Amino acid sequence: MRRVAPIAALACAALLLSSCSAVEDLFDRGEAKPTSIGPQTPPAGMEGTEEFYAQDLKWTSCDGGQCAQLTVPQDYAKPDGETIKISVLRVPAAKKSRRIGALVVNPGGPGGSGVDYARAADFIVGTGVRQRFDVVGFDPRGVGRSAPIDCLSDAELDQFLGAEQTPNDAAEEQAFAANAKGFAEKCGANAGPLLGHVSTVDAAKDMDILRARLGEEKLNYLGKSYGTYLGATYADLFPRLVGRFVLDGVVAPDLTSAEVNLGQAKGFETATRAWAQFCIDKGDCPLGGTVDGVMQGIRDFLTEVDQTPLPKTGDTAVSELTEGWASTGIASAMYDEGMWDALVEAMRAALQGDGTDLMGLANSYADRQPGGGYSGNIMEVIYAVNCLDKPESADIAEHEALAKASLTEAPTWGPFLAWSSMACGFWPVKTDRSSEPPKKVTAEGANPIVVVGTTRDPATPYEWSVRLHDQLAKSSLITYDGDGHTAYMRSNGCVDKPIDEFYLKGTLPQDGLTC
Repeated sequence: MRRVAPIAALACAALLLSSCSAVEDLFDRGEAKPTSIGPQTPPAGMEGTEEFYAQDLKWTSCDGGQCAQLTVPQDYAKPDGETIKISVLRVPAAKKSRRIGALVVNPGGPGGSGVDYARAADFIVGTGVRQRFDVVGFDPRGVGRSAPIDCLSDAELDQFLGAEQTPNDAAEEQAFAANAKGFAEKCGANAGPLLGHVSTVDAAKDMDILRARLGEEKLNYLGKSYGTYLGATYADLFPRLVGRFVLDGVVAPDLTSAEVNLGQAKGFETATRAWAQFCIDKGDCPLGGTVDGVMQGIRDFLTEVDQTPLPKTGDTAVSELTEGWASTGIASAMYDEGMWDALVEAMRAALQGDGTDLMGLANSYADRQPGGGYSGNIMEVIYAVNCLDKPESADIAEHEALAKASLTEAPTWGPFLAWSSMACGFWPVKTDRSSEPPKKVTAEGANPIVVVGTTRDPATPYEWSVRLHDQLAKSSLITYDGDGHTAYMRSNGCVDKPIDEFYLKGTLPQDGLTC
């Protein structure tokens, strides 16, 4: 699974955006308005990028705000070489006379669209923050509108996502490995030279050029899910340029690939057990009358679907609901307890032989349109980023051992996650950092950073927020005792108010605050 936030799909559904198409042209409406801001000196580590720090952004009226394109080097080791364009959207502060500055936001992924996220500014930050900050989002390199990575056709991606996800014998393991290898090889053949330059470090460097061209001396930032990894990486590279930072639903940069997989497996196990109790409390739960019974019911259902896929999906492009699609649909609902009712009814229908609703949940997770076609490229770029950030092994025996070991703590989700990153073992490009171990981030010299963790978060377990908080030189931890993925702006004033005060006044929330 590896994906830490299906934010692009959920933003469309939950925030009622008018459009979330990654191919929509946002840059052809209205008259260009250049922003003349004096050039800034590139910070240490960004030598040779002076021209990028001196560029003027040309803002154009577009759907939901003002759009611009930021020019950055394709390869920071060769800043005088090829360049790419990063798509940016700014929603100006509602009260311009009291404007504090710009707040850059990232929704997660990797592969979530910051452009779409910023367009939902009224929903993703508090009212006071919205009034006094320009909310700015960008599609990171390789994502959406920013030189997008494209590895597979839509039909090939359907096949990849619907294929066997939990191999049960040697023949299935070989087939799984071949599928993973085929995906990696097609990325190498089709994605172009940018494939080796979409790491989180590369995106963090782009973010600093954006900071400078927004006219900000320091970066104010809201990162959720994978966006916390991006933010922590930025803080590690440029600690003196950290402004007011909130990292919500943490992916700690020092986690290994195996730790990410097991941590997510345990997180989804915890979240699914909470959903199981919800299903029971709702009455007439189709999977059983106890939490353990419901969990066993899910596993039995997935085993049956693996052996005999459901022929009814309501989707002309996907004729069968396979174990892969069914697992994705169930996982999708774990991100937001507002989707739990839908999962109960989808499982009721699936157990009666109709997989249409469960396929619909899977579509929402994959940013996929009913009947085929993807509105974004998150299901491809997630591998492109993760495989550069956290190299993997292609050894079948190693993945098999991790899958078996995970059964003790995560019998429902462990094997699914343990196998999920195998494509990275075959990845066609490496970076200088590929042989380096994951790095702890202390951000020594940075302003205090606010870290937020949710106790039953499925995708970014609470322990990861504690882990980063303990590593950072200066930070304050907010704990949300609840369900779902991330906490800020999810209808809990105890979380929202201190974060809003932090952005508006610079007042650091009480460390250890529990909501």
